[in-house]
Amino acid sequence: MSELTGAKILGFGGYQPDKVVTNDDLAKIVETNDEWIRSRVGIQSRRIAGDDETVADMAEAAGAKALAASGLEPSEVDLVIVATCSTEVPLPNAAATVAHRLGIEAPGAFDLNAACAGFCYALGSAADSVRAGSAQNVLVIGAEKMSAWVDWTDRSTCIIFADGAGAAVVGRTEPGEPAGVGPVVWGSAGDLAQKITIKGGRNGALTQDGQAVFRWATTAMAPVALEACRRAGVTPADISAFVPHQANLRIIEAIAKRLGIPRDRVADDIISAGNTSSASIPLALSRMAEQGRLQPGTPALLIGFGAGLSYASQVITVP
Repeated sequence: MSELTGAKILGFGGYQPDKVVTNDDLAKIVETNDEWIRSRVGIQSRRIAGDDETVADMAEAAGAKALAASGLEPSEVDLVIVATCSTEVPLPNAAATVAHRLGIEAPGAFDLNAACAGFCYALGSAADSVRAGSAQNVLVIGAEKMSAWVDWTDRSTCIIFADGAGAAVVGRTEPGEPAGVGPVVWGSAGDLAQKITIKGGRNGALTQDGQAVFRWATTAMAPVALEACRRAGVTPADISAFVPHQANLRIIEAIAKRLGIPRDRVADDIISAGNTSSASIPLALSRMAEQGRLQPGTPALLIGFGAGLSYASQVITVP
C-alpha cells in the first residue's frame, strides 16, 4: 500500500456570463429598488447566463483557466468533480462531459450536490482522493445556472441568485512539503432542510426562508470555521484571506466579525457577482487572485453553507 501524501492547490480559474443585470434592471420587473437590495444583501449587479449557455459550458470555461494556471496538461488529470445543484438534467453528469471537452481522457468523473457548500465538499473529497492515492491531480469545479431555477417575480430570491463557475486544480505535495489543503469540517442540519427548497418539482422554483437562513448562518458558521482553523493548526489571526460562500454581504461581514478577521481580507465578490451557489467560493478566489489580493504561501479560510442545510470549511495554502 502506498504511503499517504499531502494535497495542495495548484491554480484557480473562473468564468462569468457576459450579461450583467443591475438592481435598476430588476426594479423594472419586480417591486424593488437599488437601495433596498444593497441594504439587505449587498448586491449591486449579477451575471446571468444566456438561454443556450449550460452548466457544463460554464464549468468547461472555468476548468480550462484553472488547468492553465496549474501548469498541468489535461493528460495529467485523473479525476474531475463538478459541484452543482442546477444542471439542466440529472444525467448524464456534467463532469464527464466537461472532462471530454477539456481533453482529459478517461478520468474518474462525478457531480456532487451539496448546494452552496458544494465546492468545499468537492475540494475535501479531491484532497482526500489525492492523500489516499486514488488520484494524483483533480480538477474541482463549482458551476451553477441558478437563474434557471429562480422565479423572476419573487423579489426575495430573484435579487440574490446568479450564474457562473469557478475551479481549482488539486495535486500532490512534494516530499517534505506541508499539506496545502487542511482537514475539512463538514456537517448538516437536516431539520432545517425545508428552509431552502425547490417547490413544484422539475418545473418548480427555488424558495427560501431568508430570515431563518440568516440566523442560522450568522450563529452556526463561525464555530465551524474556527474548528477548521484548529484542525489546520492556524488561528484566525494567521488567515490572509477569508473566502466564505457569497450568500449575502451582511452574513459575510457578520461571520468575519465573529472570527476577528479584518474586512480587507474578506472576499466580497457578491457585490458584483451575486450568489452563485457552489461557484461562489472558487469564483471569488479566482477574482482575488486576479486582483492581487491573495498572498502565495499563506493560509486562506474557506467556508460554504446553504441548502441541505449543509456546510463545510477548510484552510488552504494559497498557490
